[in-house]
Amino acid sequence: MELPIYLDNNATTALDPRVLESMLPYFTTKFGNAASRSHAFGWVAEEAVDYAREQAAQLIGCNDKEIIFTSGATEADNLAIKGVYEMYHEKGNHIVTVATEHKAVLDTCKHLEKSGAEITYLSVKEDGLIDLTELEAAMTERTILVAVMYGNNETGVVQPIKEISAITHKFGALLMTDATQAVGKIPVDVQADGIDLLAFSAHKMYGPKGVGALYVRRKNPRVKITAQLDGGGHERGMRSGTLNVPGIVGLGKACELCRLEMDAEAKRLSSLRDKMENALTQIEESYVNGNIQHRLPHVSNLSFRHVEGQGLMMAMKDLAVSSGSACTSASLEPSYVLKSMGISDDLAHSSIRFGLGRFSTEEEIDFAIEEIRKAVDHLRELSPLWESFTKGTVQNIT
Repeated sequence: MELPIYLDNNATTALDPRVLESMLPYFTTKFGNAASRSHAFGWVAEEAVDYAREQAAQLIGCNDKEIIFTSGATEADNLAIKGVYEMYHEKGNHIVTVATEHKAVLDTCKHLEKSGAEITYLSVKEDGLIDLTELEAAMTERTILVAVMYGNNETGVVQPIKEISAITHKFGALLMTDATQAVGKIPVDVQADGIDLLAFSAHKMYGPKGVGALYVRRKNPRVKITAQLDGGGHERGMRSGTLNVPGIVGLGKACELCRLEMDAEAKRLSSLRDKMENALTQIEESYVNGNIQHRLPHVSNLSFRHVEGQGLMMAMKDLAVSSGSACTSASLEPSYVLKSMGISDDLAHSSIRFGLGRFSTEEEIDFAIEEIRKAVDHLRELSPLWESFTKGTVQNIT
């Protein structure tokens, strides 16, 4: 067992060696531009891109022509939300999203507010799920888009996408979901779920960084979006720019591996996660954040009262974990996701996100449990707050 142990797979995953192997020829001998239609180098690259498009489409249950390659999920989120807003602004200017979305969605919506968009930010219940009655109440005849993430990047909570879709379509709006944490981890079917636009990224599913995809529905309804990058008209005019052929090949291979191995992997990881949670919740005043029935199999978010999360991470030098989203981990503010769930500053500050992955082993989880126990005990021994709490002079606020 090598140290440190990596338990931050929500931030990024290691490249699967099988993915790397599939990519290597497209850096060297098969280096052509997929848009070069006049010679074999271009044809070979184009064929590889087409095959990767099929692999990605198979994973989420769509037609390969509905996959648009991007530089990642952030670009895909921007393209979907801004593209829909610009294309459908004559129908309406209202977008509904959720306070616990990834910053790639929230900041894109805030950007559009400056251009005249009306954005409704739905709150969530204590378990991180949205209230469907609140969603329905927020919908108007001017609503053009509902943007709700599939599985949360901090808590792993999975939203009822199928039910959300039914409400969205009842009002004639489109449903977009950032499914970055869910695709490849749990079954995601855009047809069964009624999804119109879906974003995901290769590096969250054992593929390379810097490549992702946006699914754009072509039938019932045919979704149109305005391009955000202008140029040579690549990707059916929706996303210009020379295609990252090695990255796209890697994305395709990663999708194929996830499709074939997802069920077994989900069972294994949920078992390891449950083992870890069962052990760690034996620690006094420890809590699991978020709904434990409706969540991703590899994610656990735990709070340890009167133990500061940053200090806990420093005390666990042999574990690579995070105290929230990787995109906001430099912030000293408590997680906005946990705050939105009504969790106090005290508990939100003491939260740690554990993201298990394909290469996590039982031996590593056993080691992690002991490291976390020792670190929590050590920090509480040093904490005057914990001493006061155990003597009953600090109020227990959840």
